[in-house]
Amino acid sequence: MAKEKIPSTPAVRVLRNNGVDFTPRPYRYEDRGGTRVAARELQCDEHQTVKTLVFEDEHKNPLIVLMHGDMHASTKSLARTIGTKSVIPCDPKTAQRHTGYMVGGTSPFGIRRDMPIYMEESIADLPRIFINAGHRGLLVEMQPAELVRVLDPRPVKVGI
Repeated sequence: MAKEKIPSTPAVRVLRNNGVDFTPRPYRYEDRGGTRVAARELQCDEHQTVKTLVFEDEHKNPLIVLMHGDMHASTKSLARTIGTKSVIPCDPKTAQRHTGYMVGGTSPFGIRRDMPIYMEESIADLPRIFINAGHRGLLVEMQPAELVRVLDPRPVKVGI
């Protein structure tokens, strides 16, 4: 059987350049399937899939929140936690402009623009995570400690 070619996305390059031990996990992407489909296809717990959510504060400053696949981020809690009046999710075009990635393939690694990254704190307690590698239908499996080492996200408790 031929070895599957893994796209060399900015995210994959950042992981390799930082010596991260990761396993590429391609899967059959379904439009609007989200982490539910990824978890089903990769036969993992959806709670271990980490989604990259792109928000803007009231001044249109972008930020990223890393959240368990089976949870949502409370915008009220997030705004209060980061000390801003409000935050709203970005529409797909705006999220792509900020990150350089298409929605469905957004990774926190190798983003186009420097912005704060927040992470639901319980993600760090998982034994392994599955996170987008910058291409629809491609996650990477890794230890959460590696994500923390490379991105240094601010831990938050905003998941619902």
